[in-house]
This record gives sequence, C-alpha cells and structure tokens, in this order.
Amino acid sequence: MSTPTTPSVNPPPAPRLDLVEQLHGRSVADPYRWLEDPADPRTQAWSAGQDELLAAARSGWPDRDTLRERLAQLLAVGAVTAPRWYGERGFFLRRTAAQDHAVLHVIEPDGTERVLIDPGALDPSGATTLDWFYPSWEGTLLAYALSVGGTEEPQLRVLDVATGEVVDGPIGRMRHTHIAWLPGGSAFYYSRFLAPGSVPGDDPKLHRRVYLHRLGTDPDTDALILGDGSPRGRYFYPSVSPDGRWLWVQENQGTDPRNDVWIADLAACPADAPDLRPLQVGVDALTFPYFHGDRVYLRTNRDAPRWRLCTTDPAHLDYAHWTDLVGQDPDAVLNGYEILDGDSLDQPVLLVNTTRHAIDELTVHDLETGVELSKVALPGLGSIGPLSARPDPADQAWFSYSDYASPGTVYRFDARDSSVSRWAGPPGAPCAPQLTTTQVTYTSADGTDVHMFVVSAPGRAAGPRPTVLYGYGGFNISLAPWYSPNAIAWIEAGGVWAVANLRGGGEEGEAWHRAGMLAHKQNVFDDFHAAADWLVDNGITTPEQLAIFGGSNGGLLVGAALTQRPDRYAAVVCSAPLLDMVRYELFGLGSTWAGEYGSATVPEQLDWLLAYSPYHNVREGTAYPAVLFTVFDSDTRVDPLHARKFAAALQHASTGAPVLLRREGDVGHGSASISRTIDLYADQLSFLAAHTRAHG
Repeated sequence: MSTPTTPSVNPPPAPRLDLVEQLHGRSVADPYRWLEDPADPRTQAWSAGQDELLAAARSGWPDRDTLRERLAQLLAVGAVTAPRWYGERGFFLRRTAAQDHAVLHVIEPDGTERVLIDPGALDPSGATTLDWFYPSWEGTLLAYALSVGGTEEPQLRVLDVATGEVVDGPIGRMRHTHIAWLPGGSAFYYSRFLAPGSVPGDDPKLHRRVYLHRLGTDPDTDALILGDGSPRGRYFYPSVSPDGRWLWVQENQGTDPRNDVWIADLAACPADAPDLRPLQVGVDALTFPYFHGDRVYLRTNRDAPRWRLCTTDPAHLDYAHWTDLVGQDPDAVLNGYEILDGDSLDQPVLLVNTTRHAIDELTVHDLETGVELSKVALPGLGSIGPLSARPDPADQAWFSYSDYASPGTVYRFDARDSSVSRWAGPPGAPCAPQLTTTQVTYTSADGTDVHMFVVSAPGRAAGPRPTVLYGYGGFNISLAPWYSPNAIAWIEAGGVWAVANLRGGGEEGEAWHRAGMLAHKQNVFDDFHAAADWLVDNGITTPEQLAIFGGSNGGLLVGAALTQRPDRYAAVVCSAPLLDMVRYELFGLGSTWAGEYGSATVPEQLDWLLAYSPYHNVREGTAYPAVLFTVFDSDTRVDPLHARKFAAALQHASTGAPVLLRREGDVGHGSASISRTIDLYADQLSFLAAHTRAHG
C-alpha cells in the first residue's frame, strides 16, 4: 500500500505557559491550561487550526472511501433488542438500514407491533436521542427521556401507550436514574439533581435526591424520599416490586464498587413517606436485591468476588440469614438471572447467565435448590444481553446473542421444554463475514495470566500483519465478543484485530477489577504492553504495524501506553479520553470517579496519578507514534480539554509521526446517529491504515 501524503499544514501555534503549581510539595507543570477554556479566542483559533491540519491529513488517507463504504454496509444490518414485558405488552428497539437511530416499538396483546417513539421523526437532524424508557408495570404508561446534541441531560415525559399522547412532563434535571412505578401508574419514584443555585459554590448536577412524583403534579412539589443532605457525587437507583409492596433504593458514591441499599415495606407506610431501613450500609461490596413472591433474591459480591445469588425471607433481611441459592463459581462471573415459575411448568426454574473468561454461558437451575439442571446451547462463543422474562405466563425468557461476526440476534428460551428459538434478527440485509476468533493467554509483567481475543480471516497466510489492539481496563466493564463493524472492516482489508481482557475490567470478577484501580492502575498498562509484546513475539504483527485503540477510560489506557512505550506502537486512536489525571476531577463527571482513580487532593494518590498521567509524562524529543484524537464538543462526561492539552503537548514534543485532533459538534459521550458513526469509524480506521499498512 502507498504511504500517506504528508500534510501541507503545520500544527497551529500553542504558547506554553510557565505555569508550575506546588501540590503537596510536588512541582506540577501545566503549560497548556489555557486550552481548558473552549470560549477563549486562543483556544478557538487553535481548534480551527487543528481542523485544517486534520483535513489536510485526511486527504492523504488512501483507504478512507473504501473503508467507509464497507462500514456503511456492515452497519446497514440494523439492530434489534430483546423485548421487555410489562402486563400484556412487550417493548423493544429496532433500527433498520434507513434509520439513523433505533425506534421504540410496542407489541400489543394480539401480537401486532407499532411504533411508539421514533427519534428520527421527532428530529430529522439526528441530534435527538432516546436515552432510556421505563414502562409502568401494567404496560399502559411509558416514562421516557430524550436529549439533544449528545448532552445526556434529558427531559422526562410520560405517554399513554394506547394513544401515544404525552400525559405528563417534561421534567428536567434528569440523569442516571431508574423510574420505579407504583402499580396502577399513578406515581413513580426517581432521582433528580438539585436546581441551579441550590448548592452555593458547587455544581448542583453533582447533588441528587430521590423523589416520588405523582402524575399531573408540579415536579418541584414532589415528595423528598431519600438523600436530604447527602454529599456530592451520590447516585440513587429506586426500584419497586411488581406487586407494589416493596421499595428499595441503591445508593452509590460515584462509581465506587460498593453500594448502600435501603428497603421499605410499602404495605406498612405511605408511599410518600416510606420507612426506609438499611439492608446493606457501609459494606465494601455490591448487592442487588429483587423481591419475588415470598422471597428476596440478592445478587451480591459480598464475600464472593465472582458473585453469587442468595435468598432470604423478607422478614429476615440481615446478612446472617442470606443463604446461597447459586454459589460462587471459582472460574466464572455470575452476571444475571431470571425466575421462571409459571403455572405451566412442572418445575419452577432459574435461568442464570455467567461469563467464563469473557465468554457467556446460560444454565438452568432448580428454583428451590439452585442445583444446575442443564446448559442452554448458545449459537457460538460470544456474549448475550440482559435476560428478560415475560411475567405472565412466566415460562419464557428472551436474550440477545452476538459475537465478532454476528450482529445481535434475539432468542427465546422456553422453560416448558428447554428449547431455544430465534425470535428476531437484525432487519437489514444479512452480512456474514468469515472470521476466526482465537482466545489466547499471555503473561503480564507480574506473572498474572491475562486473556485476549485475536480475530483474523480464515485461511489467510501467516503474519505479520497490520494489527489493532483494543482495550479498556476499568470500572468493572468487561470486553466480551460483540459485533464490531470496525473489526470486520479492518480484518477484511487484510489486518488482525485483538481485544485484551485487562485488569480493571470485570471479566474475572471484582478482585480482577480492583487489581487495576487506584494504586494498582499500572497493572492495566502492564497488561496492555504485555498483550502487544505477545502479538509481536508470536509473529502476528511488528511494532511498525501495531496500532492501539481506546475510548473514554480506554483513551486513558492508550494515552498512557503511548507515553510509556512510544517505540512499541505505530499509531494510536484515542477517543473521548481522560489524559490530565491531576485535574480530571474538576471537569465533567470526573469528581465521581475518584473511587476508581484516586484524587489529586490526597498526597499519596497524587503520586499514583502523576506516575502515569499521560499529559504529565510527555517528554520532549521523543519519537511518538502517529496519534488521532477524536472528541465531541457536547461531551458532558469527559471534557474535550483533555485531548486538546495532550495533543498540544505531543505536537510540541514529538519528533515522530503526526498528531491530529478530530472534533465534532452536537455529539456527546454516548450514542450518535449512524451516519455520524460511519464517518467517525471511517476516519479512525483509515488513519490507522495509513500509518500501519505502509509497512505491510
């Protein structure tokens, strides 16, 4: 392949401030702090210069049009989700090839389907997204949230499912909440952040409370249920049992890997003044209760880092009475379950989803004893979505399945005969790429074994080949096999795609997560470097052909990787990243992540952060790899300032390949329209191709 054309535009000037702060006795330089302010004329001029630099470079990427065409085909298969059942109605999302966003559909009791919410019809520009939806228990009402421009700060409305008429809302100041309907649909519990000006000197969006909202009333008069006086960064997730008797609220400090849980018996107290009592408070573990019939089911990692399912009587909720129904598996992580106990069943059962080294499994257990009865055959070695059971009759469950070559397909499990059938596939034209997926095990710097998926085309001659190494390594998030147009397009064009299951993720349970957070964050980067070494040592690729790719916390991963081992990687895509780990808490949702990373306000933790913070570890005169930052101006989670500052630092220091910044307006950290996604993916892959395939 031809080499990329050298851009004719130079990086825009970026004055370096002589700004050095003393933090806990450490001298911390911050020469590009002025780039934190997007409204500063200097920042705007610099950003416009980056746009010109990117345009000049993009014109020299020879594979972009071909890759874009293939990505459009791969995304044209559309998408469909498993139905969620409420009363006699089912609710699911479907996106066709012609649609930019998924559309919410309802299945009526007679089996007919119709559209409930179509974001594209509401806003043809594609800037409006459906963030979430919660039907009432009877399926007659729907609470849903729409946001505009990627802000993820939606307006909540309630519509009548039968007529489509909006009957309540909008309610603002909504983000990261559950909607917990009371039976009958007259009211629901939810969390909302405080009004502007209510918290002097602080961001009110970091202060949440739980309220009870009665339909048709002013939300500013909603009854306060929980959280009065709670510190900043608390999240609350209310739930109500299907029979309306039990209310429980999960309370988390940011993304800390532990929760407090409060429970109230609504049969013994008014809904607007529930007597919330602690189920779990001050315990270093996560527990998720669910009330069903005369039992409480508790999925927990308390004394079980790979999770277990316990049960108890609602009259005896203290920990001493929790008994294992499905105990901890030493090699697998218990992800979820559904109870199937309909009258049509001879034996009530429990359908359990576990993950073994990032590959999902599904098993059937006796509901009374927890004993495994059978394994459910899945289409391949891949991942399944959340289980969803129909409440009446409770004898079937739905789930989606996907792997690297297979777009999400929905299957139905029937507990009456333990059969599995295809319920719905993606609505677009079929796309069946031929891929070979191998799971390998390699050894990290401290001797820990780590798993990695290596995906390639069957029958192709051995490498070395241009290879993309993808990772995340944080927040207990697992990277299981999933349908990836990026991976398919890259492999079909002659490359290899690798995904490393690094510490910090959830692939091996909570202990695996904690081995990659706080003081142990360097383990994540060591695992990633070791994955790169394995790919090179085993002839899959070479340092000149090896690219790395990560977004959000994965952007931090590749930012640290390129500063720690610049000679190991040829190209880097760093999307929506955290990169200034000294000041990350001051912007976006950064302050809620201190439990994962640590805080610069604590001397010891500042040392952890400075040791790997990409922005603070740029060294002048270093031949850094080619880097493409992709950021989104409406990102309210991770501020684009991280990429601006790090890009300026690399452009000043690097003696190597180009450093580019791609920015996009009216898009946030989460979902974007398909048309915009195609363009983003095309830029990312063609950039990587331009800087790796020239050596292939």
